Amino acid sequence: MIAVLFTTSIASFAQSFIHPGILHSREDLERMKKAVAEKQEPIYSGYKVFIENPVSKNTYKMQGPLATVGRNPTVGQGIYDTDANAAHQNAVMWAITGDQAYANKAIEIVNAWSSTLKVINGKDAVLMAGLGPFKMVNAAEILRYTNSGWKDADIKQTEKHFKEVIYPVIKNYAPFANGNWEAAAMKTVMSIAVFCNDRAMFENVLRYYVNGAGDGRLAHYVINDDGQIQESGRDQGHTQLGVAMLAECSEIAWHQGLNLYGYDNNRLLKGFEYVAKFNLGNEVPFTETLDRTGKYHHKTIARQDRGPLRAIYEQVYNHYVNRMGLQAVFTQQAAEKVRPEGPGKPGADHPGYGTLYFSRSAEANSNAQNSIPAAPAGIIAKSNQNEISISWIESIGAASYSVSRSEKSGGSYVVLANGIKTNVFADKSAKPGKLYYYVVKAMNAKGSSKPSEEAGICFGLPGLWKQADIGTAMANGSTQFNGKEFIVTAYGKGVDSLNDAMHYTYLPLGKNAELTMRYVPQLSSQFSRFGLSVREGLAANAAQVSLIIDPAKTEQIELPTWQVKFMERTQAGENLKTLNSVPSLSESTVTWGRMTGYYWLRLKRNANRISAFVSYDGKAWTAAGTSSISFAQPAYIGLITASGMPNSTVIKYDMVVIK
Repeated sequence: MIAVLFTTSIASFAQSFIHPGILHSREDLERMKKAVAEKQEPIYSGYKVFIENPVSKNTYKMQGPLATVGRNPTVGQGIYDTDANAAHQNAVMWAITGDQAYANKAIEIVNAWSSTLKVINGKDAVLMAGLGPFKMVNAAEILRYTNSGWKDADIKQTEKHFKEVIYPVIKNYAPFANGNWEAAAMKTVMSIAVFCNDRAMFENVLRYYVNGAGDGRLAHYVINDDGQIQESGRDQGHTQLGVAMLAECSEIAWHQGLNLYGYDNNRLLKGFEYVAKFNLGNEVPFTETLDRTGKYHHKTIARQDRGPLRAIYEQVYNHYVNRMGLQAVFTQQAAEKVRPEGPGKPGADHPGYGTLYFSRSAEANSNAQNSIPAAPAGIIAKSNQNEISISWIESIGAASYSVSRSEKSGGSYVVLANGIKTNVFADKSAKPGKLYYYVVKAMNAKGSSKPSEEAGICFGLPGLWKQADIGTAMANGSTQFNGKEFIVTAYGKGVDSLNDAMHYTYLPLGKNAELTMRYVPQLSSQFSRFGLSVREGLAANAAQVSLIIDPAKTEQIELPTWQVKFMERTQAGENLKTLNSVPSLSESTVTWGRMTGYYWLRLKRNANRISAFVSYDGKAWTAAGTSSISFAQPAYIGLITASGMPNSTVIKYDMVVIK
């Protein structure tokens, strides 16, 4: 039997982006320009604070550029961030005043850095690439779409720079870290996607925002209905930082016609209200929590940095209260206390200046009904016990939705349901073992949107694949197949001396068999144990031969030494023995103690001999050990996945080949 599962193409319907459409829309820029000219309050007071900053002036002297920047160790971080602030703020000044000198200054800075910067490094490289560059991309977006005189060749170079220097550092987000890291990565990936008109990139980050594995996912950062934040037990500075950057993602999505602000019953607002309430001196409920990495356990709310309000509240207040007509009692109090907002300190952490950027009068949201809605986005398809569930980010101004399905990527699609009033749908007509592709459209009185990007999912698992939880774990795991990857959610400690606890995705074992898998970066739990296993039955103490990736502990919880172990249990109930190990995986797979690169594992059975192999590229293979065991039937071969801590891990495998 041969079952080869490789990446398949996902259809793109190439809905165009709205420009300018990152942090500032055309309407925003025109509103600021008009308000400043007419000295409207509070915008004009915000403008006066804005122009006092030296980086808002067209006489600003650029500090860079540099070929390399980094964070932890610091290399040019302050230089880059200050120049990025200047580029953004000069671009805004150009839009407000029409003075070409401001456009020229912003163009000078963006061009200099995009043609010079080649490397972003350091242990905190994700933050380096996720904070300052957000300002640089926003500057570029304004310049490109306001007739600034920016040359086409320079625009193309800047696109290349954003996609080849900035994006690779943040493309897999940061599931190994606190949620503010991921929020920084997500907002800048979204910005690059809009500037570079990359719909696939945009769709990927939206899906991560609503369904990612790490702490930055909305429901993993705003962890409950009270609004508690994943970092609330750490300190209040980082708590404000993270939730504010999730809001910046929501503003970008809004400009592209998507109501990310409203996702999960306005969950973001609950987070802001919690943070604002506590930092205004009120008490809030707190639930003891362990984060998705397994590294950060908080028992009480942190009072460190409590009180100082960052320049983040005007944006969220103006959206929920003045755009949407909702209440945001504590967010409003915080905005009024800070008003007029100043710079987003420290460094380039925030855009700041929300009084200038976001102040608006209460407006009727019914205006959105006057145009055809944008296509829904962030489509998530999941296989459940009795149905396939579909969810999506709602389109602004949509009155209803339709869901269509195809058995082939790219169509033809058959409509399953029309007139759907919510952003969820259950397909109860799917057949077990079949792979389906779904698209969603939004409708209102003006017409129908283009189809969303499609989402693939198999109802259950394809072919002879099965899954089971082995041993005792906190909860049941699951395996999903989306047409290109196995996505495994699992608990348990993994293969262990006497009794295993994990999720197993498996096939019947033939006399001669070979299973190869590629790990897809990045996993969530930093205590994850995963790999391949041949097992005699599904008992926790079953005889087995396993090839696993294991995070060997060191004195620093942030820096595990990831290694490969080849192990066997020759008879049920015996101790598991390590036959061979491959310590300290190289930097092509592991950087700063994080599984950031691809890695291949292979088990090959020939009669009673099982051989193990590992590879960094899927081409050059290294022997990792051999074992001779006679397995009784039934016996299986498959993927084993365990979180190694109380919360689940999420791990993806692609290029899974069984022979």
